[in-house]
Amino acid sequence: MSRVLETFLDLARISSPTGREAVVAAYAAEALTAAGFDVRFDDTMAVTGSDSGNLIATLPGTLPGGVLAFSAHMDCVQPCEGVEPVVADGVVRSAGETVLGGDDKVGVAAIIEAARRLAEEGGEHRSLKVLLTVSEEDGLLGAKALSSEDASAGLCLVLDADGPVGGIVTAAPSHHTFKAVFSGRAAHAGVEPEKGVSAIRMAASAVQRMDLGRLDPQTTANVGTIAGGSATNVVAPECTLTGECRSLDRAMAEKVRDAMDAAMREAAAEHGGSVSVEWTLAYVGFSVPDGAPAVRAVESACVSIGVTPRCYATGGGSDANVFASHGTPTLVLGSGMTDVHSTDESLAVVELERLADLLVAMARTAGE
Repeated sequence: MSRVLETFLDLARISSPTGREAVVAAYAAEALTAAGFDVRFDDTMAVTGSDSGNLIATLPGTLPGGVLAFSAHMDCVQPCEGVEPVVADGVVRSAGETVLGGDDKVGVAAIIEAARRLAEEGGEHRSLKVLLTVSEEDGLLGAKALSSEDASAGLCLVLDADGPVGGIVTAAPSHHTFKAVFSGRAAHAGVEPEKGVSAIRMAASAVQRMDLGRLDPQTTANVGTIAGGSATNVVAPECTLTGECRSLDRAMAEKVRDAMDAAMREAAAEHGGSVSVEWTLAYVGFSVPDGAPAVRAVESACVSIGVTPRCYATGGGSDANVFASHGTPTLVLGSGMTDVHSTDESLAVVELERLADLLVAMARTAGE
């Protein structure tokens, strides 16, 4: 059994739901310290609600090209407590009714293995930074709480995309979410319904007015929840709607946001009620041209370890969106995970090993 696999299995067995990352953080801190990194934690627990700060580790290097950062998050989606990883036919799965936790312990394990190899082998490498964040699965809270200085690097590689090693996410969307509360007037639905104003009817009318689903190759919109009313014989005085829109084109994301907002306000007014809409910018998108130096560097490193690189855009967000918003050139790398956020999650051992190889190759290559 390879060392990086043993590390991953150790991490998978540690329960680390969002907000309870301290044990994983301690494991990673010990390993990185032993590999020669200077390790510290930031003071963001009051902001994130986690039992740990974000881990920031640095190691000076001699190769030019600025600081190269490797990043992963330490929390997992539920159910992720009491994970029993099982290895069979070169694939790791969970033995029980839990996720495996490859998202994102595969990234943490690969970073630790790369650090160990660099320490053991000696030789030149770039100056390195490791960013292990908390509470990623709860709105990227850990990354958002990082200081600009901690988030800065010449290039940041976020190890948090599913699919085989060699995948390079060069673009991700801007993402807006909303919570809307429609207000009407209660009345007895059987005796005097005409005296009532149905908030559920307003919400339904708003949804009907919206253009939802895939709007174009870069843009999507969705209504995720609707809740309201108290009984079948009461005209509902309140109804809450939640949803989102996102696009690789930030202007388009804002255009769709405005259209959804207008649909809700028009529906409320038409049916004699009101609505309070709260919009949140979850994260800003990023885009790196395929021919950019950062992309070329990762492509070259992929080829050097026998992996075919492939660039693509994603409709999902990650800590990379936050790092990019600080002005840090950022890419997300395919890390071998499949069926993430489900109990069918799995990880091919060879992909885990390739990911560690790729990080070492990147560390050994001077940046432009």
